[in-house]
Amino acid sequence: MKLLSTALLVAALALAQPPAPKNLKLLPADANLIPTMRSFTAALGVKCDFCHVQGDFASDEKKEKGFARHMITMTKGINGEFKDGKTHVACYTCHRGQTEPAVAPPEAAK
Repeated sequence: MKLLSTALLVAALALAQPPAPKNLKLLPADANLIPTMRSFTAALGVKCDFCHVQGDFASDEKKEKGFARHMITMTKGINGEFKDGKTHVACYTCHRGQTEPAVAPPEAAK
């Protein structure tokens, strides 16, 4: 009986786990994945479906997801040039809550 109870508990816990992320090419499937995705949405002022197909996060159908991968690679490359191991640039560095990065400073107050 004890063995059956243990087996049922293990099975219930296994079923309660969220599905493993699929089609991750740059980011690890670890505890930082969701906080990282949330930082991307905040940096660009968007929701998940800006890059992801709703209901199929693994899909590469949206071009924005490809752009995001390119930007992740770019920021990792820039940050990798610094020997201190710190993050010096992130999405927010250029995007500041907008989907298009700022390429010029705001107009000076008169």
